[in-house]
Amino acid sequence: MCLRRLLQSAQLQQAWRAVFVKHVQGRHQGAWRWTHSGGGTYRAVIFDMGGVLIPSPGRVAAEWEVQNHIPSGTILKALISGGENGPWMKFMRAEITTEEFLQKFGRLCSEISKTSMPVDSFFSLLTSERVAKQFPVMTEAITQIRAKGLQTAVLSNNFYLPNGKSFLPLDRKQFDVVVESCLEGVCKPDARMYKLCLERLGRQPSESIFLDDLGPNLKAAASLGIHTIKVHDPETAVKELETLLGFPLRMAVPNTRPVRKTMEIPKDSLEKYLKDLLGTQATGPLELLQFDHGQSNPTYYIRLAKHQLVLRKKPPGTLLPSAHAVEREFRIMKALANAGVPVPKVLDLCEDSRVIGTPFYLMEYCPGLIYKDPSLPGLEPSQRRAIYTAMNRVLCKIHSVDLKAAGLEDYGKHGDYIARQVQTWIKQYRASETSTIPPMERLIEWLPVHLPRQQQTTVVHGDFLRDSDLTELGIPTAEEYFRMYCLHMGIRPTENWNFYMAFSFFRIAAILQGVYKRSLTGHASLATAEQTGKLTEFMSNLAWDFAVKEGFRVFKEMPATKPLTRSHHTRARPQSLPRTPGMRSYVTSTDSSPAHVSKGALVFSPEGLSAPVRELYQRLKQFMERHVYPAEPELQHHQASAEKWTPSPLVEDLKVKQLSR
Repeated sequence: MCLRRLLQSAQLQQAWRAVFVKHVQGRHQGAWRWTHSGGGTYRAVIFDMGGVLIPSPGRVAAEWEVQNHIPSGTILKALISGGENGPWMKFMRAEITTEEFLQKFGRLCSEISKTSMPVDSFFSLLTSERVAKQFPVMTEAITQIRAKGLQTAVLSNNFYLPNGKSFLPLDRKQFDVVVESCLEGVCKPDARMYKLCLERLGRQPSESIFLDDLGPNLKAAASLGIHTIKVHDPETAVKELETLLGFPLRMAVPNTRPVRKTMEIPKDSLEKYLKDLLGTQATGPLELLQFDHGQSNPTYYIRLAKHQLVLRKKPPGTLLPSAHAVEREFRIMKALANAGVPVPKVLDLCEDSRVIGTPFYLMEYCPGLIYKDPSLPGLEPSQRRAIYTAMNRVLCKIHSVDLKAAGLEDYGKHGDYIARQVQTWIKQYRASETSTIPPMERLIEWLPVHLPRQQQTTVVHGDFLRDSDLTELGIPTAEEYFRMYCLHMGIRPTENWNFYMAFSFFRIAAILQGVYKRSLTGHASLATAEQTGKLTEFMSNLAWDFAVKEGFRVFKEMPATKPLTRSHHTRARPQSLPRTPGMRSYVTSTDSSPAHVSKGALVFSPEGLSAPVRELYQRLKQFMERHVYPAEPELQHHQASAEKWTPSPLVEDLKVKQLSR
């Protein structure tokens, strides 16, 4: 939701200028070329934090309100309430503790919204690692500024966290000076804040540039003689800063970096190959960069004369059988392009390992937007839904390709695809196994005996993903997305959806295990590959959860031709199955069964419960939907953070709420 809609009244607009909130919306920019360098008369660049280096609290508040069904603008009104003497401003001057702030702020929000509000949840989200991330374009700009010998500083209205440290989710090594209101006891736009920053930098106002997202803060800086830039979005602000400084602050190609040492390829032999392929027009030096995403096959950006290309190759070292098949990628992409699927134009496949050490293929470079975060931060809900819908339509195009017309009829075996895939990924996992993971062992036994009976052979996208249950933010749920897919394809929804989900997460877990195994031998494509080993067990647990759901679905659909009752005995039967390690054991007791339910009967729906239990069920369901489900993303991030061994304040808050009901 755009914050401008929250600021419709003139009074609210004026009051809000005292707080650092601004709508942030980032976009990638194209390549820049410069004919001059140097910083001119400027020797220091000073950055505000919220709304400049990291997302603004206003953006976080707006989305949190939508997720938690809180009246729009409640957080905003509470933040500006009381002006300089309100709880928010006192908190930023460290005049009250975090606990005192949350108590005062919570009461204020409840008075405004006329309902109880979990403000601890908002504060946790605002300060979480997931939200409080520095914008990459700003990180890159700061790196370039410092490389030119200029100084950098942070000048922020800030607060203390419960652990006694100030909220500064930034790498302090990026800055020569950091000035925070909670440490100084004074907030912007007080002139003392700016003078203190300049004094510590040892710079004059005329030598400095200040970036902020609020007019009053910029006006105060300008009155001292500091050049100012108002930040509406990070990309545009960096572009304006580049103009002032006179040198580029971004890599010419987004999402690239210098080639990692372990991923270097021989440029001389590659350049000779390219000139033979492209002809006499390919003159000039070869520029080679590595894309900073992707784990399976190393991917590079190439510029040679007017040509911009992408090279994708097999990783070095010993590889698993049939894995990293760039030859297969080349053939399928070429066929899909001819079938009308939007893919880059492939140029050539080189299977001669003497050129750069492994087989590779080339395609044209296609500039565009890359969203690594599936929640699509910085976009409006309508934009998010449009992107997910477009992605769904492209997936349908892939699945609708006529294999015979595309020349792919002999591409793979027809029939029993899932069965073969299950066996393939079991073998791949076994080949890269480094330790025993119980959920993977259970899946290896369960998947082969629960294969779907009917299948359609088609082309599939091996890395197609969607994530996050953020439907209120414009992102469809997995169920909605599946229904959208079925509508576009003109097919009926499949009943055993949970099986496919279980298999998909099993496959991802096997892939992650392979990446981790390669990292142990030093052949991973990215430096972060070692971290993926921790995700293998997480993904395998997700897969097993879906397998359990599929088991319950099948069980519930079994025809109840006989009463679901049996005698209970204490003796063991010879054919009893052994209990699988790591699995829960369920025991049914009939001593306290309701009078209207036969002993030993299984209840399949809430309607079969007794009145008191049914009421308890409804209360629990309402509590989960109102408080627990919206908090799941934050709880997941807490579990993955460095604070995971300490109790989550949000969990404690939920306990109190439940006990008070």
